[in-house]
Amino acid sequence: MIDGNILKNIRKHYDSYAKERHQWIRKNKYYHGQMLKYYSFLVPEGSRVLELGCGIGYIIGSLKPSYGVGVDFSGETIKAARKSYPGIKFVCSAYEDFSTKEKFDYIIISGILSITNMQKLLQNIKKSCNPDTRIIICEYNRIWSPLLRLSEKLRLKMPEVKINELAVKDIENIININGYQLIKRDKFGLMPKYIPILSAFFNKVLAKLPLINSLCLNQFLIFRLNEAPKDAKKVSVVLTCKDEEGNIEELVKRTPSMGGHTELVFVEGGSKDNTYGKIQEMIKKYPKKDIKLLKQKGIGPKDAIYTGFGHSKGDFIILLEADLTTPPEEISYVWDIYKKGYGEYVQGSRLVYRMNKKAMPKLNYFGNGMFAKIFTWIVGQRFTDTLSGVKAMSKERYRQFEKQKNFFRDLDPFGDFEMIFWCMKNNLKLVEVPITYLPRKYGETKIKAVKHGWMLLKISLKAMKLFKFRV
Repeated sequence: MIDGNILKNIRKHYDSYAKERHQWIRKNKYYHGQMLKYYSFLVPEGSRVLELGCGIGYIIGSLKPSYGVGVDFSGETIKAARKSYPGIKFVCSAYEDFSTKEKFDYIIISGILSITNMQKLLQNIKKSCNPDTRIIICEYNRIWSPLLRLSEKLRLKMPEVKINELAVKDIENIININGYQLIKRDKFGLMPKYIPILSAFFNKVLAKLPLINSLCLNQFLIFRLNEAPKDAKKVSVVLTCKDEEGNIEELVKRTPSMGGHTELVFVEGGSKDNTYGKIQEMIKKYPKKDIKLLKQKGIGPKDAIYTGFGHSKGDFIILLEADLTTPPEEISYVWDIYKKGYGEYVQGSRLVYRMNKKAMPKLNYFGNGMFAKIFTWIVGQRFTDTLSGVKAMSKERYRQFEKQKNFFRDLDPFGDFEMIFWCMKNNLKLVEVPITYLPRKYGETKIKAVKHGWMLLKISLKAMKLFKFRV
C-alpha cells in the first residue's frame, strides 16, 4: 500500500504536466508511433477496450475501439483526454480502486505498476473479464532506468514518478497468485529515437534476437483469467482419413467417450481402398455411436481438417489423424486439459516420449525438432512438435478462426500453421500434451521429408515477416 500523501504529490506532479502531454508525444513521435503499431497488432479495431493509465488517451483513442474506457488518476490529464478523444469514456480514479461490471475484450495496464497496488488492481478487474478477455501489461525494462532518468533531466522525455520498480518475475508471480494464467511475455524497442536506417535495423532485427532481446526498453506480459470453460459439454472428434480402411474399426472402438456426448466425424479424402465403405459399415455396426461421414470435396489435409471442423456439432473439437500412430485413448488427455482451463488451443507432441525407431524417419525427426524451435521463437510460446496429428480448440474459437484464416493461402497444405499462427495473433493459450507415437500398421505415411520440409521453411520465413519482424 502506497502512503496517501505520496500519492497526492504524485497526482499533483501529473496534473502539472497534463497540458504538455501532447507536446511530449510529438517530441517522441517515433517511439509513440512504434508503440501504437505494437498495440494495434494485439488489439483489433472494433474491440471493447479498457486502459488503466490512459494518460491523455493517445493509445486507446487511436485503437478505434467499439467501446473504450480510459482510466487515469490525474484529474487534469483526464480533462485533456476528454477534449482530445470525445468518443472514449474517461474516468478519473485511483487505479486499484477502479471497478466496473462492464466486460471488455482487452484490458491494457499501461506503465502504472510502480504507483499502484497491483494485487488489488488485478482482483478488481476480474469483474470486467470474460474467458476471452486478454490483459496486457506494459512496463519499462529496469535496466533502462539510469538512461530514462538522464533523458528526463535533459528534457528528452516527460518526467515520471516511480515508487516501486517491479521485476518481471515478481509481476508474473502476482499474476499467477491472483487467479490469472500467463500466455506470453514479449519485449519491444531497442532504439526509441528515430535515426534513419539504424532505428529500423535495431528495432525490427536486433531487438528480435535472443539475448539482445533482453535489452529492449518495453516489456509486455499478456495473460487471461485462469478459469475452466463453462460451455465444455459435447466433444467432436474429427478423423481425417485417406486409404486407411484397415484402421477404421479400431478407431471406432477405441476412441474414448468424453464430456456429455462424443461425436465421431470421419472426413474421407478420395481413398483408393474401401475406406469410405468401411466407415458406412461401421455406422450400421455401431448404431449407438454418433458417427458422421463426410466426403471431402477439396484436396489435401488442410481441406479435410477444415471440412471436419466446420461440420462438427460439439462444443470442443479434437483432430485425430486416422493412421493409428497415436493411440486414440490418449486424446482424453487433450480433453482433460481443456475442460480444466489449462489451454485454449491444445495439441499433442510426439517428440517428448521416446519413440520406436521405426515410427519416424531420422530426417523427419530432426526436421520436426528444428522447426519446433523456430516456431517457439516466432510464436513466443513453447513448441516441441509442429506437425502433430492431434490438435484441438473450441467450436466458438474455430468459428472466429474461419473468419480470419488464410495467413498463408496455398503455402500451408496442412492447415496446422494457419491455426497455430491465428492462435498466436489472437493470444490464445497454446498447450502441448505428450502423446505416444507408434509405427504404422496399415497404409503409408503421407509426409515427404524434403518436399514438406521446404514448405515448412517457406512458411517459417513468411511467419517471421508477418509476426516477428512486423514493427
